[in-house]
Amino acid sequence: MTEDYRKRWREKMPPEQYQVCAERGTERPFTGKYWDHKAEGVYCCAGCGAPLFSSASKFDSGTGWPSYWAPVDQAAVELEEDHSHGMIRTEVHCARCKAHLGHVFPDGPPPTGLRYCINSLSLAFRPAEQT
Repeated sequence: MTEDYRKRWREKMPPEQYQVCAERGTERPFTGKYWDHKAEGVYCCAGCGAPLFSSASKFDSGTGWPSYWAPVDQAAVELEEDHSHGMIRTEVHCARCKAHLGHVFPDGPPPTGLRYCINSLSLAFRPAEQT
């Protein structure tokens, strides 16, 4: 992530959102704005507005975080191996601004079998009528 994004985020984001997007934090389960959100539309990056996930790929994973079986386009996200907290996981970033979004796991539903487990704080929702 560039220092330009980091500076802008620090000025415009609440501290807890900055901690997730810029410092790779995680919100507590079942506390985020979108974990049980059901409206149709597109979930965009809170850092830069890039479209990331469609409501059509959202599913209830029971984890307390918004979960999707695929991004709107594979090029919308980047993946990176994460060795924090004594685990090996795959971290998900916004491809445009590098904001931390969450992690992806191989226990999702068909057709991909993936579960993109994403922090609500890293997302901004755009309703279908505005897309």
